[in-house]
Amino acid sequence: MTDNWGLLGHDWAVDMLRQHIVHGAVRHAYLFTGPPGLGRRTLTLRFAQALNCAQPSAPGEACRACRDCKHIASMQHPDLAVIRAEQEGGTLKVDQVRAVQRMLALKPYQSRYRVALFLRFQEANPSAANALLKTLEEAPDHAILLLTADNAEQLLPTIISRCEVLRLRPMPIESVEGYLRQRGADESTARLVAHLSGGRPGYALRMLEDPNTLDFRHQRLDDLRQLLSASRVMKFEYAEKLARDRDAMRQVLLLWLAYWRDVMLRAAQADTPLANVDRADEIETLAAGLSLIEARRLVSDLELAIERLERYINARLLAEVLLLDWPHM
Repeated sequence: MTDNWGLLGHDWAVDMLRQHIVHGAVRHAYLFTGPPGLGRRTLTLRFAQALNCAQPSAPGEACRACRDCKHIASMQHPDLAVIRAEQEGGTLKVDQVRAVQRMLALKPYQSRYRVALFLRFQEANPSAANALLKTLEEAPDHAILLLTADNAEQLLPTIISRCEVLRLRPMPIESVEGYLRQRGADESTARLVAHLSGGRPGYALRMLEDPNTLDFRHQRLDDLRQLLSASRVMKFEYAEKLARDRDAMRQVLLLWLAYWRDVMLRAAQADTPLANVDRADEIETLAAGLSLIEARRLVSDLELAIERLERYINARLLAEVLLLDWPHM
């Protein structure tokens, strides 16, 4: 009896990985792609558990209760190395990859495999990517490399070609909503969070478990509405405050991007469900006052601002230019 490794969705991926274990056909490297919050990391850890569980209930089925499984789940297992940039949007460096190379050369400490989990590998700098390529080419039989990335096209083709690629997809909104209600969310919260998640169960759970996330979103979207009718002086003042914390600024820009995308969808009269379903009336009002070209420009400006922010361009100037180019409504 299988339980999809305790995961919501990705049944086909779980079945494929399970079969690799059952038939002794485990690859030396796997790449899991899809947007953040989709459950990439959770799936990789479940796979690592299935590979190294000390008391499997069946081939390819981890017990998730033994010491090995618990330590893998907490990413504290001696045969598991987790490698990532210090912060989201940061840089994964070559020294981190070289340290893993030395670890993988050693026999497993207590399990069948040594597992190296590279999270958000699209953040690797060129030297780190080339170092990983060497590792992929020379990995010993007892080593399994697991990579996650937003999409495969962000990585070197030579890395992709050496990995089994699993392209994960968002779940239906209704499935995520039902799951959240099973977890105790009321109907309105489950509906909102499911839509905001875009079908990403991991992201949905984080929002549900941290009420500050929804409060932060509510405040920043209220700010957006007020900024549309604000004076230049007020916009300059807001830009100054926003730029003081680059990480927080990035989160605000992502919230605004999702909001303006909804406006663009309504301006285009598309049937696609809104993400910000609790703001449907104001989104409809804004869309009625903008052309589709104007709405597209606002979305493009935010996408460019996020990209430039990650390249450490002057955050305050970036915020000022962005806000001054918004329509006065």
